[in-house]
Amino acid sequence: MYSSYARTKNAQDTKSGAGQYFTPRALIQAMVDCTAPQPGESICDPACGTGGFLFTAHNYITGHNKNLTREQLKHLNEKVFTGYELVQATARVCAMNMMLHGIGSEKSVPVVVGDALAADPGERFDVVLANPPFGKKSSTVIVGEDGRTSTEKDTIERDDFWATTSNKQLNFVQHIKTLLKTNGRAAVVLPDNVLFEGGAGETIRKKLLHECDVHTLLRLPTGLLYAQGVKANVLFFEKKSASEAPWTKKLWIYDLRTNKHFTLKTSPLRRDDLNEFVELYNTANRNQRQATWSAENPNGRWRVYSYEELIARDKASLDIFWLKDDSLADSDNLPAPAVIAQEIVQDLQAALEQFKLIASDLGAEVEELL
Repeated sequence: MYSSYARTKNAQDTKSGAGQYFTPRALIQAMVDCTAPQPGESICDPACGTGGFLFTAHNYITGHNKNLTREQLKHLNEKVFTGYELVQATARVCAMNMMLHGIGSEKSVPVVVGDALAADPGERFDVVLANPPFGKKSSTVIVGEDGRTSTEKDTIERDDFWATTSNKQLNFVQHIKTLLKTNGRAAVVLPDNVLFEGGAGETIRKKLLHECDVHTLLRLPTGLLYAQGVKANVLFFEKKSASEAPWTKKLWIYDLRTNKHFTLKTSPLRRDDLNEFVELYNTANRNQRQATWSAENPNGRWRVYSYEELIARDKASLDIFWLKDDSLADSDNLPAPAVIAQEIVQDLQAALEQFKLIASDLGAEVEELL
């Protein structure tokens, strides 16, 4: 189920913090369904792996537009998609996958091999779909407009970035903001620390809320990603033009994590598990969304928060939850022992990853554990 959508697990990349991992097919499909790419729009994945987001978007466009002309199909297959991939071997698999889906040709493969964060490529896109790698970039540090630098060997200057950080996901958030055209839309898988981390994280969240319409957050269940200990979310936002007033008015949050249990093999996430979220997302008219949470229905998974509520939170944290964990309230509702053990392992591994980042920031050499 996951093979054609898997990022290649590479020992060298893992040691350097590349952190490549699986993106479940069901999640990719739901993200594409919500962003609803249209014929003629340009689509990018700045961390494309083997190309799952790109050819799922291609299939969405052809599946929802049966009467495309020959010229439109030619444009779709040769001009619409762009992927960036750091690992050459993975990029080759991506190119093969895309050609099998009719995207590109032997003379024109829409996959760029290289570090997407190294520079602003100059090109802008209507839609960005991504599941960026996690971890730190060990050999370089990016300097944003705040002017902060470090003692790392290589320095990349990005005047388009709001803040300097060695956190890859925060840098990808800034990079994706740059990649978007005005009114362009993005759906990005991000770990929990992006939602609550202070310092550069707080700066980036506040800037993002002000300069973009950050309208939807999907809190994903544990046990979905190849990287153990990673608790993830999908953030949906649109880039907007310059404005004194913040563009984000309301953030809608769907909690698919509390009291939900999935595993990669025995109980994988299926597209049906995301049906309610996609329906409530209401791609056709986001202004007509209706919350399922209320004082009368405290178990509703779909809740809205105003910009004022978000910005008033400590560090403008978007790490928001409200549902009661049934296992904490009633011992009869405890998950199976294997599930409990797995969640404990994931929590410990997530904590370990955070401590490794802290140690690295303090200049310590942190060895990879087998």
